Amino acid sequence: MAKSIPNNVKQQVAASITEFNKRLDYGYVVRYRGAFVYIDRKNYFGNSTPICRLKYTGDINHWEFAIYKYSVERYDANEWIFPGSNHLDGTVNGALKAGLEAYPS
Repeated sequence: MAKSIPNNVKQQVAASITEFNKRLDYGYVVRYRGAFVYIDRKNYFGNSTPICRLKYTGDINHWEFAIYKYSVERYDANEWIFPGSNHLDGTVNGALKAGLEAYPS
């Protein structure tokens, strides 16, 4: 079973997302559940829509990525052919860039 994400790692993830949002005037938000970080985007109405999910591997620079597929309404870790997949490098920043390209606002 995967480990829960330590609080110091959650703080680093939050800081990365805050910095990304500031740089691009964007609205990513996160939810944590066990070993997973769910990355959503807030729209103009304040509603969140799923973008991707990261699984903590024990290394802040080596997350497992799963894109949200609206066609089947679930996260898919085996989907690697989508706009932005070239940004995936195991980091939170890479996931944010991939999500931005996969689902532009």
